[in-house]
Amino acid sequence: MLLKLEDWITTFSNFLGKVAGILFILLLFNVFYDVVARYVFNSVSIGMQEMEWHLYSSMFLLGVSYGIASEGHVRVDLIYERLSPKRRAIIDLTGSLVLLMPFALMVAWYGIDFTWQAWDIDEGSGDPGGLPNRWIIKGMIPFAFLAMAISGFGMMLRSINILR
Repeated sequence: MLLKLEDWITTFSNFLGKVAGILFILLLFNVFYDVVARYVFNSVSIGMQEMEWHLYSSMFLLGVSYGIASEGHVRVDLIYERLSPKRRAIIDLTGSLVLLMPFALMVAWYGIDFTWQAWDIDEGSGDPGGLPNRWIIKGMIPFAFLAMAISGFGMMLRSINILR
């Protein structure tokens, strides 16, 4: 049962990695359009410039969850790589329990109210021609941190399975 749950979480995290990849491609097209419009047609779009940071932040936030699942996150590989699989599992399990899970769940919890306030006041860009509905990008924060917690739980399950 733990292996099936770990596989489901890995599939979820891999899906978010694919979404992050698609967002990266959209970001490339957005930046290309913005540069061509600015330097060839002397036209500036505030909405397209804001869309750049919306796409970038969404890509980054969703990509972290994928990085956790694929073990691409930052750690001291000089020491970690020389350890046995069981010791690595102990480090991953401890790091997930003590550092990752509390932080990710705390940011997700407080991010819900942050998003709700933006939705409640119908927050939009302060710039003329900017994007409306700022709650959408703010909603990425609690979603992404919840996804990080889910990926962290998957890493914990992987560690438990190695220790068993």
